[in-house]
Amino acid sequence: MNMAPLTRPLARLLVAIAFLLSGCVTTPVRDDVRQATTSGRHCSGSEWVNDSSLAVLPVPVVAFFVPHFDLHEIKADEYLKRCGDPTNLVNRTVRVDRTACIPLGLTRIITLGVFQYCTAHVSWEADLKG
Repeated sequence: MNMAPLTRPLARLLVAIAFLLSGCVTTPVRDDVRQATTSGRHCSGSEWVNDSSLAVLPVPVVAFFVPHFDLHEIKADEYLKRCGDPTNLVNRTVRVDRTACIPLGLTRIITLGVFQYCTAHVSWEADLKG
């Protein structure tokens, strides 16, 4: 039995999935230099946010080829402020995971490119200086 015809489409599918998932998680804030904390207090959290986008030129079908802008910009500072004064935070990390946007890409097809609904998972953590 020849398995070559089955392995090529499978390999192509795996490569396509790898490319799709590679840009799904971004880290807008990450302190590469880790600092020792004297207080021992740690703050972290996560939540789902709306990360939908709308076409700059909202004309059906044409909207597939024009840039999109975010309806709600995700700013790392807004989430780090929940941990306290930004000047007292060290070892900060904010991650935005847009993996859930992949199946929701169907909304862009349904609206003929005009709108894409997307939910992103934002997680943040930081240590507080003593």
